[in-house]
Amino acid sequence: MAKTLSGISWVGKFQGSDKLSTLKEPFKTNVTNFIQALKNAGASVVISSTLRSAERAYLMHYCDLIATGKISPDAVPSMDGVEIEWVHKDASGKMDKVKSKAAAQKMKAAYNIKKLAALNSNHIRGLAIDMTISWTGNLTITKADGKQTTISTAPKSGMNTTLHAVGKTYNVLKLLSDRPHWSFDGH
Repeated sequence: MAKTLSGISWVGKFQGSDKLSTLKEPFKTNVTNFIQALKNAGASVVISSTLRSAERAYLMHYCDLIATGKISPDAVPSMDGVEIEWVHKDASGKMDKVKSKAAAQKMKAAYNIKKLAALNSNHIRGLAIDMTISWTGNLTITKADGKQTTISTAPKSGMNTTLHAVGKTYNVLKLLSDRPHWSFDGH
């Protein structure tokens, strides 16, 4: 089967989900309850990703590595079911690293990659969510045990450590190194 050159056309393939319904239990119920508590408190929650296919993770992972020069396009392993050609060639048929890297950079930008996508992640297992959380003023939020806490410290976003403690009561844990990422185990 002929392979298709890497580039922006791949970004629309193997679409992921931003739906809570695609998550696995009990994480689905835990994160649903946490989000409801956030909304009840007046916070804004925008979900960007829940379930991600292994194929999409592969594309995101390797386009990032090629785009940043951490791997040569001809060193990327193949993946069953993903007929992508990472190596762009020049007129003489030799690998054109500049074109290959440029195509990967376009993919990375279109995926809006901020952190290297893991090949084996909680997103693939339906146990993670990427969401942007924000609010104005103080946030008085109900923890899983029914007690309320008021968050008056900055930042007024998902990076707030007091909010992380509230999320933990719902068994929704923050990965500090990845701004929108929360999961069942913090990874």
